[in-house]
This record gives sequence, structure tokens and C-alpha cells, in this order.
Amino acid sequence: MPLNDLPYSRSGYFAGGFNATYQTGVDKIAFPVDTKTVSSAVLSPARANAGGFANSGIAGYLAGGNSPDFSSIQKITFPADSTSIISATLTTAKNACFCMANSGVAGYVAGGYDSNYSATVDKITFPADTKTTLGTGLTTATINAGPFADSGVAGYFAGGDASGTVTNSITKYTFSADTRSTLSATLSAAKLNLAGYANSGVAGYISGGGNPRVDTTDKIAFPADTKTTLSAVLTEAVSECKGMADTGVAGYIGAGSNTASANLDRVDKITFPSDTKSTLSATLTVSGGSKSAFADCGVF
Repeated sequence: MPLNDLPYSRSGYFAGGFNATYQTGVDKIAFPVDTKTVSSAVLSPARANAGGFANSGIAGYLAGGNSPDFSSIQKITFPADSTSIISATLTTAKNACFCMANSGVAGYVAGGYDSNYSATVDKITFPADTKTTLGTGLTTATINAGPFADSGVAGYFAGGDASGTVTNSITKYTFSADTRSTLSATLSAAKLNLAGYANSGVAGYISGGGNPRVDTTDKIAFPADTKTTLSAVLTEAVSECKGMADTGVAGYIGAGSNTASANLDRVDKITFPSDTKSTLSATLTVSGGSKSAFADCGVF
């Protein structure tokens, strides 16, 4: 749990995306009241299909994305939401990458599309924000997977489009040495464009996703990495959704599109540990998919 959980003003973020044009806006969901405001942060350049991750209590990051493809990483510093572009860049300009973080230590930017499917995993080390590239990349070059992390222990990448084949596999990177393994547990269906988030120390969650779109949520319990599927379902089947979490409290699944390909501005909430679902009265400012999400839930 965050060390300063009670006095700290905690929030989740949904940033950028595409709806007719590439978006620069950042919505901010205040925990635990779940009210929405528009952050003073403005993305520059506008970003869709970027990867989002956070050094909780310090800053959120948006890596890569398109309008067109680029390799830059934008940083939003908490709690003032001031923005900057860090000097480190991704190995290649790409979109559709997916990210998770070992909060307080480093963020990881995996896969993506850079004129071809990528298997690269770049590592951004906090607080200097320097970049290295892991010697062990993804098993298969992949786009649009669902990431989550058990901070201090391991990060996970679930599903995605693996060089043209949608998969149900889950890759794990153990943080102590950044070693890679593949879980014996798999998602309940092969899918991409799904929302990943975690109740750190307890379980990771994968909600929604396409091929075709689903309304289900799979749960990976730490540390055994066993999988169950929640009885609670999302409001409707959705793809291109994004997830973030107030660890110890709830996970949030926002935006995307439904089976009629209609853009959504809804945010569903999975409350821990009961794993019950509700829907926020607050909605996102701009509907649609290709957003990035991350959360500031205090210093771990």
C-alpha cells in the first residue's frame, strides 16, 4: 500500500487518444470520490496509441504513440501535472506499445509497431529517466497487449497481437534481474486491445478486449499466478479500453468502443477485494479508444 495513502491527493489519468483527430487532453479521476476534472497537462505532441506507466507519487509517462509515430516520452509530474519531454527516447519510433512499472525503480515499454511488429523492451530507470534496452525481449513481437505489475516483484504482459496472431498467453518479467518467463495460466480467450491494471501485492486484472470484444475480466492472483474469471462483467463488451488502479482500493476501465464500433466515454470500476463492478457517474471528456492510462496512488 502507498506509504502516504491517506493524506495524499491520489488520482488516475486517461490521456490523449483518437476521435476524429489526435487528442492532447488529459482527464483526471480523483480517488476515492471518483470525480473528473480536466488536468492542466496538455500533451505535446498529441498522442494516440501511446503506452502509459507511472512512478506512483512522482510522475506519469506516455511513451511513443502516433500522429505520426514518434519515439519521445512525455512526463507528467504529480501533483501539479506539469509536463516535460524527457531526454531519453525509445529505441525506435512506434505506436501500440504497452507499459508497466516497478514503482520507485523503473518503467518498461514493450512491443509496439515501428514499421513492423517489435519485440523490444525498453527500460526507463527512475528518477534519472535514463533508458536501457533489456537483453531479453518479448518471446514474440507483439502489439496491443494488456500490462500490469506487482510492484517490487514482477510485471506482466497479457494477450495482444503477436505478429499477426491474437494470443491468450501471459509473459512475466521478474524485476530482480528482468528475467522473462511465460505463465502456465492463460487468458480465458485470445484477445488484444485490452485493459490491464493491478491491486499490487494481491492480483492483476485484464478487462475487455477484442477478437471479438468481450465484457469479462480475468484475474491473476499473486504470487502463484493462478487465473480466475470474475463473475462481475463490464457494462458491455468493449475493446481499445485502458485500465489503471488505486491499489488496495479499485481498478478503473475507461473509453474504447463497443460491438457496434461506437466510441465510449464510460468508466467502469472494479472494487477490491470483493471484485464488484460499478460505473462512474463521471464520464471522460472525449470518447473513443487509443488513450493511455496511469495512476498516482501515493509513494510505495
